[in-house]
Amino acid sequence: MYDYHHLRHVKNQQTSKKTLWITLILTLFFTLVEIVGGVLSGSLALLSDSAHMISDVVALGLSMIAIYLAARESNARYTFGYLRFEIIASFLNGLALAIIALGIFYEGIQRVLHPQSIDFKLMLTIASVGLLVNIVLTFVLARSNKEEENLNVQSALWHFIGDLLSSIGVIVSAVLIYFTGWSLFDPLISAVIGGIIFAGGSRILKESYSILMESVPGKFDLDEIRQQIREVEGVEDVHEMHLWAISTDHYSLTAHVFVNEHIQPFCVILAINEMLRERYGILHSTIQTEHAQIHPHGEYGKEFLRLKENEHLGDRRAGI
Repeated sequence: MYDYHHLRHVKNQQTSKKTLWITLILTLFFTLVEIVGGVLSGSLALLSDSAHMISDVVALGLSMIAIYLAARESNARYTFGYLRFEIIASFLNGLALAIIALGIFYEGIQRVLHPQSIDFKLMLTIASVGLLVNIVLTFVLARSNKEEENLNVQSALWHFIGDLLSSIGVIVSAVLIYFTGWSLFDPLISAVIGGIIFAGGSRILKESYSILMESVPGKFDLDEIRQQIREVEGVEDVHEMHLWAISTDHYSLTAHVFVNEHIQPFCVILAINEMLRERYGILHSTIQTEHAQIHPHGEYGKEFLRLKENEHLGDRRAGI
């Protein structure tokens, strides 16, 4: 480590790493099976499900890269380490899902306009195997997600929940086609699968976008935290406050505070840091203590001094 950090900006997630390797290998194998089966059977529902599986392979690959990078130490150029790649990978995964969903919608319209024959038995066989595979992978990812919080594992879990529903959709499509003879069910079911994929992609995009934009994480109320800092002895004002996530469960907060000149500023900083750690689980905070008369703050500082002077005048008049 090139410099001292009281909070190491690394993640060593062995459970997530093992889970993703198992999931990646099984997913890659079954993706190849579905592609071959979809082409041979002529089933769009099966091909759309394989497209989702391809996105899963890409997503899992990016997630694996993110986990390995997250374990690397920070350096003079990347002072927060490589944790943010976890979010970049999630954003790319969500974007890929949305694009694949649009492609499925387009191909579904083409199949409605130009119907094709379908091999029912092959379609049903591969879909049934896919259902079993997705049940196993969903279970494995769900267990891993309980042990270690990781946005990539969470997104992968949602991928496979979507895959699970997709496999059910393909089986339902095959059964309906068998009993009714209407091949129209194939593109209709694929449209439902596309909707599931698009919804999952949108959810991942939204969450990763919020982190990349360094918005306040949804679990925190910034106004509440500001008020809690104000209640620390010696703090007279809180401003220039920012709270953001570097990656999942890795938060940073910065704030400037005006402090009473009669109280040791180091004690104020210590009290604020302890409050943030114990009440909100925020371990990485940077607090800058200031004095409104020494540090220029323009009209904001002037207004603060006016209010403080009026408060002192009121105290003197009241004999306090």
